[in-house]
Amino acid sequence: MLQREIDPEALTDIAKFEDQLGGYLAGDLPEDVFRVFRLNNGIYGQRQGGHNQMVRIKIPYGKLDPDQLDMMARIGEEYSRGWGHITTRQNIQFHFVELERVPEVMRELASVGLTTREACGDTVRNIQGCHLAGACPFEVLDITPWAEATFQHLLRHPFSQRLPRKFKINFSGCATDCGQAMFNDVGVIATTRESEDGTIEHGFRVYIAGGLGANPHPALALEEFTSREDLLPTIESVLRVFEQTGNRKNKLRARLKWVVDTLGFEELQERIFNVRKFLIASSSWPGGIPAEVAKHGDAPAGTHATVTPTPMGQGTPVVLRGTKPYERWEQANVVRGSAKGTVSAYAYARLGDITSAQFRSLASIQRELGLEVRVTNRQNLAFRGLSEAQLPTLFARLEAIGMAEPGAELARDVVACPGADTCNLAVTQSRGLADAIGSALDEAGLADVGGVRTNISGCTNSCGQHHASDIGFMGAERRAHGQAAPGYQMFLGGYVGQEQVHFGDRALRLPAKNAPQAAVHVVGRFADEREAGETFRTWLDRSGGAKAIGAELKHLDEFPTPEEGPDYFIDYGETGPYVAEVGESECAT
Repeated sequence: MLQREIDPEALTDIAKFEDQLGGYLAGDLPEDVFRVFRLNNGIYGQRQGGHNQMVRIKIPYGKLDPDQLDMMARIGEEYSRGWGHITTRQNIQFHFVELERVPEVMRELASVGLTTREACGDTVRNIQGCHLAGACPFEVLDITPWAEATFQHLLRHPFSQRLPRKFKINFSGCATDCGQAMFNDVGVIATTRESEDGTIEHGFRVYIAGGLGANPHPALALEEFTSREDLLPTIESVLRVFEQTGNRKNKLRARLKWVVDTLGFEELQERIFNVRKFLIASSSWPGGIPAEVAKHGDAPAGTHATVTPTPMGQGTPVVLRGTKPYERWEQANVVRGSAKGTVSAYAYARLGDITSAQFRSLASIQRELGLEVRVTNRQNLAFRGLSEAQLPTLFARLEAIGMAEPGAELARDVVACPGADTCNLAVTQSRGLADAIGSALDEAGLADVGGVRTNISGCTNSCGQHHASDIGFMGAERRAHGQAAPGYQMFLGGYVGQEQVHFGDRALRLPAKNAPQAAVHVVGRFADEREAGETFRTWLDRSGGAKAIGAELKHLDEFPTPEEGPDYFIDYGETGPYVAEVGESECAT
């Protein structure tokens, strides 16, 4: 591991955390004050109570180097339970870390250039970006340096600290929107415009005020085109207006999406443009081309003249024609088309979980082959910069650690939040359901069906992004025969891409134990009935919509008596009767 200089500001953060932790443990710092401080430093309480903590590590736009992967292995072994979890926002988090040991964890992370600061709480969260930025055959610009510049500018920024609510920023390099810009507070998509003299200018379209949660809102275009020079001032202006206008009395209506309801979109636009106009007078003005962009450049990867670009985005029609493991992996997990003469390939992390041994092996692979690695918002990893000749070696290395399954854009790639395993707000074991659905699809011979995504959240907050997937499940408490039981609301037809977002429509409610059967039915119908290249959403509309499919499944919304089906009253992975225990919200999303 190379020695790197530790950021002095990170050391100051850690010293402050240690000091405040001492005051809290001594009883000098009130619980509510320490909670806010702890969250702003990326440390989240677990439902187990006591001093069990979740440590969330920011991975800006998903980029990791070998030393950082090795550190993830160490954190898992030394401080957690031997594995870490990739989130849908490109963070990596570890659970069951003792509160007293958090400063040690922070120091270890700082030694490899990582931080937990502002990974939770009412702050600017991790800056997300398309995991193939700089290697995507369709991108207009490489958004990598723009995401890095935004991360650097807003980390510890005065307006990032005590917002009315959390604030999320995503970057995508093209309209395919693999970065999922369309349901965030600020979503940035690279685009172009033609000037009067016929020249083409590269820049961005900025969307604002999107969000998921119990009341999902699509992001709205702030303006038709934002120049490269104006991008960072625009982002800061949106942040400042939110800081001024967000609801500080009611957290349930505090996100930027609710400001649209309160002020109206035109008024919100006007305020943002007014702040941007005069932002040059501020000491934090980030105008012009950021140093990070000037240093590294943002030219797109381009396409190769002799290579057909691999289709990207939700609805990708992956078809496995091979029978051998390597052939199947290559057809599902490899992306081609870059003019830079390289290819990218996915390592599949089931349920987004990676053991310490796997982390260490991934670091070894990255060093051996000289590759870039980024975590994805579908809880996998992307290796970039590969030559064609390296693909068999990468496959062999991944197969040896159980991460070479053909999972990318296939039905088996089920995404889930941590659920009631650790989260205070979850009412169901979403991870257990995800595992059960994956197994049921395997047994039915449907795990390799392409072009269908399933996402699961353990409550209404949509950390698992159930609203934006083809098949979505939201955890809910049910009552049957006088007893509480785990259940789910099933959604169908969610979609994000091509600068559009469509939130899934309600299909039906059903017991948790029947959800895998429902998923198998829907995936099976889609596989049998879709036309060549047809997306799930198009098939759904042609089939009568979510309500029609839900009506076919109505027989699954039945609970046997506790005597006839005791399993229906016990959640996945549990041993005792189901109880919907909801703790005090610290908001894990």
